[in-house]
Amino acid sequence: MHFARYNPIRFAHLPTPFEPLPGLTERLARPGGGGPALWIKRDDCTGLAGGGNKTRKLEFLVGDALANDADTLITQGAVQSNHVRQTAAAAARFGMACEIIFESRTGSNAVDYNRSGNVLLDELLGASTRTVAAGTDMTRAMAEVAAEVAERGGRPYVIPGGGSNSIGALGYAECAMELVSQANEMGLEIDRIVTATGSAGTQAGLVAGLAVMGADIPVLGIGVNAPKDVQETRVYDLAVQTAALLGHQDRVTRDMVVADCGYVGAGYGLIDQAVIDALTTIARSDGILLDPVYTGKAMKGLIALSQAGEFDGETVVFLHTGGAPGLFGYQSELEGKL
Repeated sequence: MHFARYNPIRFAHLPTPFEPLPGLTERLARPGGGGPALWIKRDDCTGLAGGGNKTRKLEFLVGDALANDADTLITQGAVQSNHVRQTAAAAARFGMACEIIFESRTGSNAVDYNRSGNVLLDELLGASTRTVAAGTDMTRAMAEVAAEVAERGGRPYVIPGGGSNSIGALGYAECAMELVSQANEMGLEIDRIVTATGSAGTQAGLVAGLAVMGADIPVLGIGVNAPKDVQETRVYDLAVQTAALLGHQDRVTRDMVVADCGYVGAGYGLIDQAVIDALTTIARSDGILLDPVYTGKAMKGLIALSQAGEFDGETVVFLHTGGAPGLFGYQSELEGKL
């Protein structure tokens, strides 16, 4: 797969660590030898302002922005968006302005949610922010901001929420190649990859990359917002578009895209005790910090499915998409529940 033709700008700390999770593997062992052997791909360690999966996407997106002579990045996300934080950091690194639109998706008025965590870091990084109501047409809102930037002489580049278009998803097609290479060097056969799936770019990129390589490793996305049919359609369409950039869209089939959206709970960004339990379980078993919105829900799903025997005898890789700075935005919800 020839990624250089898409102008990536290299700033992520790669390859990210790939290591076992012995504590969690032991905790999820079932009588009679059941349960998975768990590994983790540490994409929380990509190095950009706290790291996370969006950094891989931004290597391609910022590269495309600079190739198009842009001087301002525009994007959107929820108030505690990890994507927004990493976009603001990438803009700062390359001397670009950054315009952020927050969507008030959770409706939270808590001071920590609206002022701490990722929000504090966005301001530290110099991003200009504004907040709109839940349900706002965010594509239109970004277009309006782009028009404002252009009117004052700037050169805007719009990045979709999560960095999830075919250019951004190339970052996870490349990650698939990196992960398979690491596993091969260790002589490790991977039976399944599990990751959070929201804006779709991470899962779609993995599916596309694995399909183009012919690696035949299933990817299970644990949904954080949308219903299963909506999420799988979103991922499949983007995986096909991403594989098309690599010249092999025919290699992605519909059965390669699987999302389990049974662990969303009350909605995007809303946490429950099972999410809190998942956060504390892996923190205390292996010293790994997850976030409440994405990886916490993905781990909630992985634990429940493991306990139900879904992964018995399998070697399962949990792809950690980062987000630990968001924990501080949920302090009031976590206090007394840990």
